[in-house]
Amino acid sequence: MDENRTGVVLLGGAHGALSAARSFGRKGISVFLVTDDHPLPKLSRYVTRRFGWPRTKSPDTVDWLLRFADEEGTRGWLLLPCGDPEVRLVAENLDRLRTAFDVVSLDWAVLQKVCDKQQLAETAAAAGVAFPKSYAIRSLHDASSAQIQFPVALKPAMRLERNPFTAAKAWRADSQEEFVRLYRDASAYVGAENVVVQELIPGGGEAQLSYTGVWVEGRPVADMTARRTRQYPVEFSFSSTFVEAIDNEPVKIAARKLLAAIGFEGLVEVEFKYDARDAVYKVLDVNPRTWSWLELCPFCGFDFPPLLRDALAGRSGNQPVPNPGPRAWIHLSRDLAVALQLIRRGDLTPAGYLRSLGQRLTFGAFAWDDPLPGVLELPLTLWRVMVRKLSFRREL
Repeated sequence: MDENRTGVVLLGGAHGALSAARSFGRKGISVFLVTDDHPLPKLSRYVTRRFGWPRTKSPDTVDWLLRFADEEGTRGWLLLPCGDPEVRLVAENLDRLRTAFDVVSLDWAVLQKVCDKQQLAETAAAAGVAFPKSYAIRSLHDASSAQIQFPVALKPAMRLERNPFTAAKAWRADSQEEFVRLYRDASAYVGAENVVVQELIPGGGEAQLSYTGVWVEGRPVADMTARRTRQYPVEFSFSSTFVEAIDNEPVKIAARKLLAAIGFEGLVEVEFKYDARDAVYKVLDVNPRTWSWLELCPFCGFDFPPLLRDALAGRSGNQPVPNPGPRAWIHLSRDLAVALQLIRRGDLTPAGYLRSLGQRLTFGAFAWDDPLPGVLELPLTLWRVMVRKLSFRREL
């Protein structure tokens, strides 16, 4: 098949999928979106066609995708997962999916070494990359009797299902009594074996760093770093609200060591937090998919999704040229709420907030050449929040 005529099938995702669709679409590449996730990417004019599917947990999903490739003429197209459940689905079914699509991933047994936070600690240690101190808590009895230095964070090992624990991303415990209660609740949602207990590294968004890049055959094709300056919620980021492009060589070195240790391939974001107590960047999470603030990367000259496609096709001539000057990504509605909270706490001044907006900005959903997602995002978000709260209440 002519490589210039093939397109891309995006699976799931929200803002990251929207950004990927724009990156491909602006280069004239056809984009088909297959999702039961957030409706936001469906609104993009760069999505050529939109499809529902049986969802990742259905035993018929892979068969459905193989039929889809033949029926919709997408055989040989790049298949790009944009959400965590979709990443696992693809990684668990690589051999079958590669009979119909161009897939960049690792087998799940390997990829899980960085996706599962419990295994990530072991992988990081073997690669010589710092990781937060973790506590081996595997039962309610362990939680009740463990000697723990508070505060700690309880996190799901992986976020493959939506419930109050995975939606929050992390819960903070400041005492033994609070920890036992939260551990009991977390275990009920994800199982005791899937609750990770870590030390809480002090600091806010100013200490949160990310490495992002495209990897092929165990090596980076292109990469960059950024600081997740503000986040929502303020304590534990479910999503970033203000991300600034900065160059951080220690973070690059650590991320490259970690990813090279498993021979990584594909798009990736690796999250770190700077621990001022020992002056070390510690890895928190690895996301082998599109991420919420992906739109910042092409704004800085690193258009990762098309770079991945070009690298697979053997076209390596178009190397990224970084754009000069300070640049940032903002999710405006959430960032305003976060800024007000930080100002009330005394962690930010109104003048400091305005100064942060003085650099060149790109937005979480709005784009001048693709305005509809940005226009409709707020009412969509309010509707989804109400539906989710009602769903969680029914579960309780």
